[in-house]
Amino acid sequence: MSETLRPLMLDLVAFVAERPRPYAEVLDAWRTSCPRLSVWEDTVEAGLVHVLDGKVMATAAGHAALTRRVSRVL
Repeated sequence: MSETLRPLMLDLVAFVAERPRPYAEVLDAWRTSCPRLSVWEDTVEAGLVHVLDGKVMATAAGHAALTRRVSRVL
């Protein structure tokens, strides 16, 4: 995971970890046309979020990444 994108990717995971979000809502908030800022694509590719029945939610790996981020802060 790119160290530049990692904080943004974890922000995306946190966004959907609060509650499953509609796919369209997530893409409106997180998709970009900038090839250097591919937060949505990289987060999905890393297996941190997935789409099920039109809802985006954090995976077990996404929740674990959030837990690691919180433990580093503490």
